[in-house]
Amino acid sequence: MSLLNRLDNQKSTQENTENSQGAESADQYLHVKKKIHSDIIDSINKRGRTGVDREEMRKLIQEAVQLEENGIPRLDRIRVAAEIFNDVLGYGPIEELLDNPEYSEVMVNGPGQVYVESKGKLILTGITFRDEAHVINIIDRIVSQIGRHVDESSPMVDARLPDGSRVNAIIPPLSLVGPVLTIRKFGKTALTAKNLIEFGSLSPKMLAFLEACVKGKLNIIVAGGTGSGKTTLLNVLSSYIPEDERIVTIEDAAELQLRQDHVVTLEARPPNLEGKGAITIRSLVKNALRMRPDRIIVGEVRAEETLDMLQAMNTGHDGSLTTVHANSPRDTLSRIETMVMMSGMELPHKAIRDQVSSAIDIIIQQSRLRDGSRKITSVTEITGMEGDVVTMQDLFVFDTKGQIDSGGKFKGEFRPTGVRPHCVDKIKQNGVPVNIDWFTN
Repeated sequence: MSLLNRLDNQKSTQENTENSQGAESADQYLHVKKKIHSDIIDSINKRGRTGVDREEMRKLIQEAVQLEENGIPRLDRIRVAAEIFNDVLGYGPIEELLDNPEYSEVMVNGPGQVYVESKGKLILTGITFRDEAHVINIIDRIVSQIGRHVDESSPMVDARLPDGSRVNAIIPPLSLVGPVLTIRKFGKTALTAKNLIEFGSLSPKMLAFLEACVKGKLNIIVAGGTGSGKTTLLNVLSSYIPEDERIVTIEDAAELQLRQDHVVTLEARPPNLEGKGAITIRSLVKNALRMRPDRIIVGEVRAEETLDMLQAMNTGHDGSLTTVHANSPRDTLSRIETMVMMSGMELPHKAIRDQVSSAIDIIIQQSRLRDGSRKITSVTEITGMEGDVVTMQDLFVFDTKGQIDSGGKFKGEFRPTGVRPHCVDKIKQNGVPVNIDWFTN
């Protein structure tokens, strides 16, 4: 029995009636939209057509909506036609949210609740789906584009939209609120360093130093929580890599938007329906080492591939960049140590920490504050080892005492700590000038 049939059979007659009445009150044209949808499909089938292109479908819907017998007032015809088209070929009720550049994420929590993220804040929209089957139909349409599926045997799926937006879906019985769909939108245009300064994400001195770090081939990790802006910052840092270098990027889902000419993009592959054929990030990192890269950029390390990334950093692939989920620079080191142990190598803790201290030069901590803003809260240098402990020092910090201005934003300032970085010599050796004034107040 299919998942849609199971959902239908689970509902009592009374529940179906209540849901239908609720949908009708939310959408006065529900019945006529269903009728037009059905009439168009019947018309196509009678003509012996297996499908129509988007423009032909749009024209058929517009013609049907304009028929007087359907009783749709002229003022509402454009809107109703768009809604029918989105249901047939688009992403249903959330199509308008995906088209709106103000929203960075769309979250569907069952048929009756749709949230968006705007400027770092969650907002409940008035948009709803007809029922659970309606949500699952949209999920199927998204994941089928990349050869994935979602059903009882595979109730969780990661996918992406044609524009690169990341999609996660989880359905009953794992989700008790109905089908849940989360879409992290892919920006039409990548943010630039100038944008980050305008948004108050970092200071000009910090940016100048980070530019020198990338050009000076330091190994950099961008750390932060989910949605803190790690990939955006990685994009900006990658833009400073010289044009004459060969760059290999490795990601679960391709998000980086590098502007250089010599870029090789690799993407991991999930298992097929039989659970076979998966290509992991670790496999791609190992393969990248055979591709003569000048720079290796890993979208995120989260498991055993961390060991291979550290070894690459330690064996002549300077200037590598990656991101890690962690809440502080010290947490970043602990998490990296844990992920190295996931590789199955029986390495003593001190050996792992030696690898980390010699491989990583800079940790950039990215955070999303409670007011929704995203900021670099610290730039930290790894300085070596003292006994069994990896030593580090902050070079820049975001200083705030928790004060909030009239606009609801945190007051604070980016300031250098006054420490001269050990890595300055390495940067200079690679022919990149360093201004000591960056590190003074």
